[in-house]
Amino acid sequence: MRVFLVVASAMLSLPLVWAQAPGRAAAADEKKESEPGIPVSSALVKTKCAGCHRDDGQGNLTRISWERTTPEGWQQIIKRMVRLNGVSLTPVEARDIVKSLSETHGLAPEEAKPVAWYWEKRQLESETLPNDTLRDACAACHPIAQPNSWRRSKAEWDLLANMHRGYFPVVEFTSFRRPFRPGGGGGGGRGAAAAAAPAPAAPDKEPFETALEHFTKSNALATPEWAQWQATRRPAKLAGRWGVSAYMPGKGKFIGETVIEAAGPDEFTAKTTLTSLKTGEKVTRTSKGVIYTGYAWRGSATSGTNKEREVMAFSRDQMSAEGRWFWGGYNEFGYDVTLKRLGDGPVVLTTDTFSLPIGAKGATLKLYGEGLPTGLTAADIDLGTGVTVTSISAPSATGLTLKVDVAANAVIGLRDVLVKRTTLPGALAIYKTVDYIKTPDSAIARLGGNTHPKGYYQFEAIGYSNGLDGKPNTADDVSLGPVTAKWSVEEFASHYGDDDKEFVGSMGAEGLFTPSIEGPNEKRKFGTNNYGDIWVVATYSPAGAAKPLVSKTYFIVTVPQYMRWDQPEVAQ
Repeated sequence: MRVFLVVASAMLSLPLVWAQAPGRAAAADEKKESEPGIPVSSALVKTKCAGCHRDDGQGNLTRISWERTTPEGWQQIIKRMVRLNGVSLTPVEARDIVKSLSETHGLAPEEAKPVAWYWEKRQLESETLPNDTLRDACAACHPIAQPNSWRRSKAEWDLLANMHRGYFPVVEFTSFRRPFRPGGGGGGGRGAAAAAAPAPAAPDKEPFETALEHFTKSNALATPEWAQWQATRRPAKLAGRWGVSAYMPGKGKFIGETVIEAAGPDEFTAKTTLTSLKTGEKVTRTSKGVIYTGYAWRGSATSGTNKEREVMAFSRDQMSAEGRWFWGGYNEFGYDVTLKRLGDGPVVLTTDTFSLPIGAKGATLKLYGEGLPTGLTAADIDLGTGVTVTSISAPSATGLTLKVDVAANAVIGLRDVLVKRTTLPGALAIYKTVDYIKTPDSAIARLGGNTHPKGYYQFEAIGYSNGLDGKPNTADDVSLGPVTAKWSVEEFASHYGDDDKEFVGSMGAEGLFTPSIEGPNEKRKFGTNNYGDIWVVATYSPAGAAKPLVSKTYFIVTVPQYMRWDQPEVAQ
């Protein structure tokens, strides 16, 4: 499995000083379009881009009018045009172009959601791929989320393949085509019978041809989702109070409030306060954000000494949002956040716990929200069949403390929390036993501290119930939330005298791995760097269990990422 680390590079505020050189995109005309394009409405885009991208007289610019993507996708393209084609832009012009193209040539919310992790800079262990051919043709070099962030005409997908051949010729031999040697490609020693054997048939299609067929069908330029979004979208009216529920690996749940104020067309400022449900720690943040394509929030924030990024998607009705706020040398730290608009009725934001065991008596469960009704009784709280609220204490408009009994025959699974007619879906898991714990199969950290930042890794052990079928690792397994595990490291023995675990870094009691410093280490054999691979071991002993539960992660601690690829954020 791959660990994809999507890394940020410089913002558009960098000076852009090259002179524009018109006429560089003549190749765009070599493949005539057979599909209707999306006209470019921005005068600035036409002024800056039409020198290379020809106007067809109907408002379409070659290449541009047959592509749609995220704000980050358009920023990648702009920076490529600056570097390779000599486009001259001020930072303000660059931002305005990204904003305009995202408005008219963006993605619908449903199109952007499957690749949201890519722009939220999550460390995804592996992707779900349609087939192994796409893994070979595309995901050998980058996450499949990169092409899945685009919608193009058939001609544009073909031109994209040609662009890869031009900029990265090696792909023709490493990814795009299958090695094929008639007769098996053997030499001496095969024998007469083997030599006379018929040559295997050539493959019907090369990997790049299969990939192009896939994307032409699945990621077409014209889609029902985009047409419907264009019809229903409305100006972003986000000013007001928002309840926040957040989760940070290793830190647990947070609850708080964000106040958003309008600062210009599709531009906003925000002030956020968060409180840790685990420790009571208070966090304050101030941020600025831009809304792209009517729903996509891209923001920058300050929290103490942290400079953070914000990537969120607001719902169609502008009543909620989901995303990630993140920071760190490799964006490895962050909150998973959900925002809900306040002031239009009762809102339930979160619970203080993830799960309750079958047979529990008088268990405490806290609910957090806003505008909760007064005079609630136990009958007003519904946690599903077999889970009974026996009493309510400390009721207020922002929270309730419940006493809960879980019947011995309660059904295992996720439960919705209902407070009268206000629902928090899938908020509480009911389980019989913690059957296994899970950590990533593989993970990565990076050395640093001299000239490059450290790349930390926060481990968590998540408890699971086998679910109704009683079998582990099946579709009905139930996540029970993080468990308090003991953390240790073991050597991953790959050669004689392997001693990586002594040098790669240290594991904290809360699962935070701190990598060692980069650079040669005179204490190591041959003075090598502190890189290496180890096992990270989580051990958890559930109450009453005969033996502890164990999960192991293959963990690579490698050198800094010296080359930062063009994966910037888009924000104020």
